[in-house]
Amino acid sequence: MEASVQARATGAETALANKTRKKAGPRIKSKDVNVFYGEKQALFDVSLDIPDNAVTALIGPSGCGKSTYLRCLNRMNDVIEICRVTGMIEIDGRNIYDPDVDPVQLRARVGMVFQKPNPFPKSIFDNIAYGPRIHGLVSSKSETEEIVVNSLKRAGLYEEVKDRLDAPGTGLSGGQQQRLCIARAIAVNPEVILMDEPCSALDPIATARIEELIDELKENYCIVIVTHSMQQAARVSQRTAFFHLGILVEEGETGQMFTNPEDERTQDYITGRFG
Repeated sequence: MEASVQARATGAETALANKTRKKAGPRIKSKDVNVFYGEKQALFDVSLDIPDNAVTALIGPSGCGKSTYLRCLNRMNDVIEICRVTGMIEIDGRNIYDPDVDPVQLRARVGMVFQKPNPFPKSIFDNIAYGPRIHGLVSSKSETEEIVVNSLKRAGLYEEVKDRLDAPGTGLSGGQQQRLCIARAIAVNPEVILMDEPCSALDPIATARIEELIDELKENYCIVIVTHSMQQAARVSQRTAFFHLGILVEEGETGQMFTNPEDERTQDYITGRFG
């Protein structure tokens, strides 16, 4: 009971924080971010503000640094021994690279969905329940069931799997597996969702379902998506950032970026002259 009350209180605090954030400006602020893999520099002085309750698309040719930047936002680069990150990245005004920031707790706040669906070798139910359990968000079976059902509903998957929650997550179709991974990400009530080409391994029908889901989720989350598809960026995002050779060339409102970019390199990429 106490855990449930505490969870509701936390939800109320989060709602209040959401209202405050909308007035306060960007959810994520990065300034002069540089990334090195050993002697090789992959990102150069990237400064980018990312708004809340919106989708920001990162576009650019392969190897331009967009996925490297995305992984900076939840410190996934920490797991690469030769990687070094400098500069400042703040989420809600707190530098996530401060020494006293726990990367494990950070990754609970900043969920990630990868290019290839990667469900755990567990049941559909346990795929969703795993995160809330290890982060201590549930204290009873009924609380766990509530989170699992709500997460699957929010990911648009519940009606398709409600009669087989004990079946392996790996037995689902590719599109269903990706929605399962999205449900798994939102089960721990994150504030930010990162998506690294979430549709590149999916067929057009599954891609359309994921894009619809992204559009719904932006009402409650700050979403950053890496995509090779400029059509997808145009469909799902409100803001777009164009990377080239590790440099953030320009960023702005998506419609403006695609119809009247400021930089010639952006124009050349969008019109297919390179990439």
